[in-house]
Amino acid sequence: MSDETTKTTFSFQTEVGQLLDIVASSLYSNREVFLRELVSNASDACDKRRYAALTNATLGDGADELAIMLEIDLKAKTLSVSDNGIGMNYDDLLETLGTIAKSGTGAFIEAVKSEEQDQVGLIGQFGVGFYSAFMVAERVDVLTRKAGEDKSWLWSSDGKGEFSIEPVERETAGTTVLLYMKKDAKEFLKDARVRHIIRTYSEHIGFPVKLGEETLNSASAIWTRPSKEITKEQYTEFYHAASHAFDEPWHVMHNQVEGAVNHTTLLFVPSAAAFDLFDAERKSHVKLYVNRVFISDTTKDLIPAYLRFLRGIVDSQDLSLNVSREMLQTDPTLAKIRMSITKKVLTELKKKANKVPEEYAAFWTNFGAVLKEGLVEDSALRDRILEICRFASTASGEMTSLSDYVSRCKDGQDAIYYIAGDDAEKVAKSPHLEGFKAKGVEVLLLSDHVDEFWLQHVTEFEGKSFRSITRGSADLDKIGSEEETDTVKDDKETEALSALIASIKLELGDVVKDVRPSKRLTDSPVCLIADEGDIDVNLERLLKRHGQLQQGMPRVLELNPNHQIINRLAERAKSDGAESDDLLKDAAHLLLDQARIVEGEDPLEPTEFVRRFGAVMAKAL
Repeated sequence: MSDETTKTTFSFQTEVGQLLDIVASSLYSNREVFLRELVSNASDACDKRRYAALTNATLGDGADELAIMLEIDLKAKTLSVSDNGIGMNYDDLLETLGTIAKSGTGAFIEAVKSEEQDQVGLIGQFGVGFYSAFMVAERVDVLTRKAGEDKSWLWSSDGKGEFSIEPVERETAGTTVLLYMKKDAKEFLKDARVRHIIRTYSEHIGFPVKLGEETLNSASAIWTRPSKEITKEQYTEFYHAASHAFDEPWHVMHNQVEGAVNHTTLLFVPSAAAFDLFDAERKSHVKLYVNRVFISDTTKDLIPAYLRFLRGIVDSQDLSLNVSREMLQTDPTLAKIRMSITKKVLTELKKKANKVPEEYAAFWTNFGAVLKEGLVEDSALRDRILEICRFASTASGEMTSLSDYVSRCKDGQDAIYYIAGDDAEKVAKSPHLEGFKAKGVEVLLLSDHVDEFWLQHVTEFEGKSFRSITRGSADLDKIGSEEETDTVKDDKETEALSALIASIKLELGDVVKDVRPSKRLTDSPVCLIADEGDIDVNLERLLKRHGQLQQGMPRVLELNPNHQIINRLAERAKSDGAESDDLLKDAAHLLLDQARIVEGEDPLEPTEFVRRFGAVMAKAL
């Protein structure tokens, strides 16, 4: 803790200042949520003190009467939200109320500034918490004392760029948030208005929320009640408060499990992806309770990382209240709860996928890339996860399951074909698809970073192997009817093409592994592929980006034998003097660079590319 003994003024983190401006304006029409956020924070503080008291008896005084108190002072035009929870010290105030330690903050700020975006929806994805107080207050004071410590502190700010912290006196542990209300926020100084907000948004809070002597909520944990007694609106408000979210939950799972391990779950699948979904820490956002006593909101092994989009609670009757958060990591009971929850969630998602495929497609757009991480990490449930995976494909504009893909396979097709890349739009336009589209062979279009990695663990589905169309031979000859086979070239055309291939090989040398006629191209003149047994093109690109591969393998350059450019070059390669033909030499490099550009890579030698392109243009003109 700092030794500060006088009032000190600080500047907000840049992102906080920007967020305060946005929140104050964007949520004007829904300002009442500030009270929900502050009461929810107070509830969390009470939860944390009750948990801390389990292992530190000195924190137990008053912990049996934890509550949240609201007070209105009409004369001073203030509203306060107080709790006797864990409280904060000097360092906590600096860290909690001066910065935003959230991944994606910068992206959030930029997105929410756009007039084309749904600002309330975006703020809901990010969560505003304590800072929502500045929607209604011209100044906010936070008087706090951390349980088990002697010093008390006053944090104060008008939300316009700076805040101060100074030592003060407070008799008991806990926190009071005092709001000096704006002139246009006087409605929140009326008892009836405050009662309505609490009963609408905070009925589920597990601690008494009091206005004077009156308790405004039932103060019972919502998950302990039978699901048939809980309305959709009550579930939604619990989700909003527990998750600090504004979106509607897409799916609610409320289950009481009795058997080898007893536990209750109330889990929500959001309808919008949070901004920290792809944060490197991959934190769970499901809170763990033991017999309704809050234990942790970051229990690592409660929910697998690939289900981190879930929000809600798990309450176990079979875990020990005295278990430390460190011991939880190896507790066999927790492992059983985790497996039970995971299986239930996957079952529920499968039901949704079958019953409401359009809704499920929207869910998959939001969270599919996260869910597919389970194909790499969870071998025990890999088959279940694979069943609920959905993929874009060349068959139609809709997402497809692997089972549906297999049902559409053509005669002679023994593989599930796919193409992977970083950009969905570029993948869909890749020249590698041309021959497959011409033969009506469906190809999965994969554009999530995780795709290449789960494909290293999943080798087949329903007897059909996964095969990249950017690696090895296309094998299109044996698929479909005989009428679909390629036109056979005469001997002269074959001889000319062979001469061109020999010329290109000689010019490019070791830069390419081989030059071959292509069966996968119908419109484009060239493409690059990985040879059979080599690393796939996209996987190599990802490994290089992450520093796991320094030098890539030379690729195979495929030529479209039916393309006009290739035919003209072939005729030229067969003519006398081809060995010293500068245009053929330049064309060899330009074809390679064209194939690289289509793959999203730069020409090998940009300066030479420009020179060669100019020389060929000059000859053409």
